[in-house]
Amino acid sequence: MTSPVPAEVAVGTGPLSFEDVVAVARHDAPVRLSDEALTAVRRSRAVIEDLASDPIPHYGVSTGFGALATKHIPLELRAQLQRSLVRSHAAGSGPEVEREVVRATMLLRLSTLATGHTGVREETAQAYAQLLNAGLTPVVHEYGSLGCSGDLAPLAHCALAVMGEGQVRDRDGKLRDTAEALQDNDIQPVQLAEKEGLALINGTDGMLGQLVLAITDLRRLLKTADITAAMSVEGLLGTDDVFAADLHEIRPHPGQALSAANLRKVMADSQIRESHRDPEACTRVQDAYSLRCSPQVAGGARDTVEHAAQVAGRELAAAIDNPVVTRDGRVESNGNFHGAPVAYVLDFLAIVAADVASISERRTDRFLDAARNHGLHPFLADDPGVDSGHMIAQYTQAAIVSEMKRLAAPASVDSIPSSAMQEDHVSMGWSAARKLRRSVDGLTRVLAVELLTAARALDLRAPLTPAPATAAVVAALRETTEGPGTDRFLAPEIENAVQLVATGAALAAAETVTGPLQ
Repeated sequence: MTSPVPAEVAVGTGPLSFEDVVAVARHDAPVRLSDEALTAVRRSRAVIEDLASDPIPHYGVSTGFGALATKHIPLELRAQLQRSLVRSHAAGSGPEVEREVVRATMLLRLSTLATGHTGVREETAQAYAQLLNAGLTPVVHEYGSLGCSGDLAPLAHCALAVMGEGQVRDRDGKLRDTAEALQDNDIQPVQLAEKEGLALINGTDGMLGQLVLAITDLRRLLKTADITAAMSVEGLLGTDDVFAADLHEIRPHPGQALSAANLRKVMADSQIRESHRDPEACTRVQDAYSLRCSPQVAGGARDTVEHAAQVAGRELAAAIDNPVVTRDGRVESNGNFHGAPVAYVLDFLAIVAADVASISERRTDRFLDAARNHGLHPFLADDPGVDSGHMIAQYTQAAIVSEMKRLAAPASVDSIPSSAMQEDHVSMGWSAARKLRRSVDGLTRVLAVELLTAARALDLRAPLTPAPATAAVVAALRETTEGPGTDRFLAPEIENAVQLVATGAALAAAETVTGPLQ
């Protein structure tokens, strides 16, 4: 079941939760800086202002950046230094990044600013909250981050908007000049002071935001994958005996046990299943792997998602900046901006998404082969030869799965040195996040085709009736999509099924019978 959207997200009272990030990124929940955050911000700013007058150079305060860190910057040029940093680093290219990703990125940068480890001024931190609450979303581009020294270009585009420069999209999606949009919303552009430009761009927020959103989606999709697997096992006259709890206790992977429990719940009280329980009437000893091993695959994916969630939780509790203001008032350079921990799990999730999609496609393919579908027409066609049924729907699945396998190649094993070899090893975590978003969309579509095909097969098993839970999912689909019949324009029906999966409606339909699935 979906969690209620918070009325307000307080930033600075502790690590943000997944629910906080989703609420702000997807549902426009308002944000505010807590009193604790404001106190911490003021304390760390005082440290930076003391250093600003120090004749000894301090990185990010009175020096250049990256390979230019050895150059001392005089006092009268330091405001220009910060502006120049943001302008030069706002160098993204390619298509615009999705609104929810940019909002998550801005929220997570605000969360780090609120820790009091970055040395920004209160008004700078407040500007991020104001942009989020006004629904103003900076234009951020697909390319520009190497996932090290922070998501530099994406974060710089966000910082540029705080300065009143560049372009934003308003709440209605209209492209606006930033200065004009800020004025219309009574937001004052920020004139950056010492260290602030660096503090606004030196974080893993872009890749982390996408990780949190992907985990949120995958948790729902893996429950849905259990539902579509149950529909396929049922429709292909498979057995649920292999999902018995004691069989999974002897291989104690937690995700596997949860998946098997879901399958048992969803298939409970199926007349179709009961029709072939007699071993004398059904001579098949074992089902194919794509049916029998569903809990092992989906369960392994679950455990991987939860490992990724642990990494994301640690990163949500982190303060990523360089240099960083410590609790005892030191300003220290560090390497915490390196995206490796996040990049690794982003890549790992693309692998498991591809494999769950792959086993789903194999189940769909069995429905379409008269030699393996146990009495159904070839391709589930109404009049095979005249009709093609779901033949090409499986082609669509296969094309998506093939792309997902390519997307499963890890980005984090690559590194291109930058900044005159000062930044000589990078994580490519942003690239890992971008391809994972495509993988999550692909898995959604593959599961939708399985659901559409399995629903057709269950209808064709009449007068035998499916399990109440799978029947509820079929009924939800039938609100927008007709049942078996002669060939129709199939793309809209696939899209109806995609929406059923993507919105969580398929999961909700099953849970009206089973209660919450795990």
